[in-house]
Amino acid sequence: MNSSASLTAPSTSHPLAASRERRGTWLMVAGGLMLGTLGIFLEEAGQSPLTAVWFRCAFGLLALTAWFALTRRWSELKLSGRALLAAVSAGVLAVLNWVMFFEAIERTSIGVATVVVHVQPFLVMAFGAWWWKERVTRAQALAALAALVGLALASGWVDGALGGVAWSSAYFWGVALALLNSVGYAALTLIANRARGVTPLALSWWQCAVGAVVLAWWPWVHGWPPAGVAWAWLAGLGVIHTGLAYVVLYAGVARLSAGRVAVLQFVYPACAVAVEWAVYGRALTPSQLAGVLMMLVALVVVGTQRARQTA
Repeated sequence: MNSSASLTAPSTSHPLAASRERRGTWLMVAGGLMLGTLGIFLEEAGQSPLTAVWFRCAFGLLALTAWFALTRRWSELKLSGRALLAAVSAGVLAVLNWVMFFEAIERTSIGVATVVVHVQPFLVMAFGAWWWKERVTRAQALAALAALVGLALASGWVDGALGGVAWSSAYFWGVALALLNSVGYAALTLIANRARGVTPLALSWWQCAVGAVVLAWWPWVHGWPPAGVAWAWLAGLGVIHTGLAYVVLYAGVARLSAGRVAVLQFVYPACAVAVEWAVYGRALTPSQLAGVLMMLVALVVVGTQRARQTA
């Protein structure tokens, strides 16, 4: 998920608020489960990362445009000045992020690439402390260190080092691209948080619009996918994993506290690991799974701490 929402929910002391939070939880779980199947659609489509990204942008743009039409919220898309600049900049960055992520999946695996990308919340915390002098508690610092250890385990680096097995250059670059992707998502989150007057879904629409325009030349130069099943998988990347998933996720985020959102974001990588094992039989090693668990615990600590600071 593109973590650009910075919304908080009201207190859950009232029954209506509690119901709102339960609904938000289920929405975020549903969105995470949808995104967890993204790698399957990418692999089954069998196209280059740039082709897949263009189709994701094009079909995502159509899906989100249909949603704005149905809900009659066109006014959210009308931006100018700094808001428009932020949206276009975020769009360019989002396209680069998607390309790096799809390249990372090709070189490593769906599970490894997805888990590595989800070190992003800790980078947001670090960038916030560096640029805006935001306070980092001791618990957050320890959690970030634990997340780095978990990342080393989850990526397979520790398995390779202890087993005397050298990474292939393709695998190394895949992990590196996933890490760069995480940095890009952290920057995207910071841009979104500073973009006043731009809703998360409007920002997603602009990201797809920018990507569809910037990469429009690619399929014309390198050829279109053959008619048939490949188009269905590629359409799914845009309609399901961009249009539908983002609408569901952001509806969930709007109903939840920041701490709960931070925890539920891990549904996506957990689902990606499980789906890859179920469909392709590619399972993480015990140490990699331990690393995923360490990252999840660290994310819970950081999310809870940040929620208390902004309460």
